[in-house]
Amino acid sequence: MNVRDIRIGFVPIARPTFDLELARGAAARLVAALQGAGYQLVGSQDLVMDGAAIAGRIAELRASSIDMILVAQASFADSTMILQLARAIDAPLLMWAFPEDQVGGRLRINSFCGINLAAHGLRRAGLAYDAVYAPPDDTEAQAKLRNFASAAAVKSRLRGSRIGRLGENPDGFDTCLVNHEALRARLGVEVLQVGLDGFFERVRQADPAQVSAVADKVSGALAGIDEVDAKAANGTLGAYLTLDALAREEALSGLAVRCWPEFFTDLGCAACGAMSLLSDAMTPCSCEADVNGTITQLILGWISDEPAFGSDIVAFDVDADEATLWHCGLAPLSMADPDAQPEATIHSNRRLPLLMQFPLKPGRVTIARLSEATGDFRLVIGGGEMLKGPPAFTGTSGRIRFDSGAAAVMESLLGEGLEHHVSISYGDHQDVLLSLARMLEIPILQL
Repeated sequence: MNVRDIRIGFVPIARPTFDLELARGAAARLVAALQGAGYQLVGSQDLVMDGAAIAGRIAELRASSIDMILVAQASFADSTMILQLARAIDAPLLMWAFPEDQVGGRLRINSFCGINLAAHGLRRAGLAYDAVYAPPDDTEAQAKLRNFASAAAVKSRLRGSRIGRLGENPDGFDTCLVNHEALRARLGVEVLQVGLDGFFERVRQADPAQVSAVADKVSGALAGIDEVDAKAANGTLGAYLTLDALAREEALSGLAVRCWPEFFTDLGCAACGAMSLLSDAMTPCSCEADVNGTITQLILGWISDEPAFGSDIVAFDVDADEATLWHCGLAPLSMADPDAQPEATIHSNRRLPLLMQFPLKPGRVTIARLSEATGDFRLVIGGGEMLKGPPAFTGTSGRIRFDSGAAAVMESLLGEGLEHHVSISYGDHQDVLLSLARMLEIPILQL
């Protein structure tokens, strides 16, 4: 996530009986470090030192759109002002205290004791927070802030986001059940239910010229598209155009699509290629009407600024310490191994196009899943290395070596009864996901 998109409500607090010159200097150095990193700071940078001043700062921040609050404990202060702030504004709170030179003489700012008092008060009040104790330019502290701020921005974006759900999950796929009320209450996510029949009618009325234009564009990246059934392939591309239009009309952040059997039996094509194209354009899509899968992809996409992919784990080789990720052909084309040419193909069981076929590119990946295996939300988090190699199966596949080992992951999947879909994105984003889970007050399962 680009930090330039993150808005931080900045509140430096102090007490006038301490060294205000040193306190102002510490706060100013933190401001310089934040602005140098590119964050948007909201609020006056004047020290806040009493109840009237904190009330004014609360009003200032309430009038603005912020993703998080950063309290700079510029000197000692009791917990009164921070508690007043935390109770008034519902935003993730990070407190930053500063070390001072220990050279004898006066304790000039006593910053750590201030956040210690605040942490105790917040904890007793049941209010969430995180804390940093470091110089303003400390590399590890800045990394912690970056992870916290990214998670806060994701939480902010989730609130009010909408997922389109086309049809219902297939029978026996309890992994794709949706809990509308819990998603709204816990994450702030709304789910729009869309009927398949009306959607299919819109697909059938798709503008042939627009379908042809998409086909021309796709043919430049996808070998063999002229070799699959043209009518069926055009049906998939018409579905892409219709899904894209639906997302824009309804302000949808992502889509969860019942892809079988009706796409094949009623529309005469596969949904996979349409979902691949949308995911590549940062409108994540999950098959089998898997809303939680789409939300997981949405989170990973926002964090990484790259498309995410919802996949099955279909095989384990414990001796080789590898597992195989696979799906029919809906992975975003940007995930293709650069040494392999993506191909147009047909569904392995239903024998209709349009699907994307390629091996996943090698590299570091993060694995995640918003899970309801226990009946309540958990965030499943893991990491691994996607390995270079030939396709394991038709469609989209890749072999992965998990950080915790294939045997341990297989035990977790089966022992915990986790969903059959996991989501991946390239890069290591586990620390941001851990911060996000704490902000959402969702338990974590380390995969």
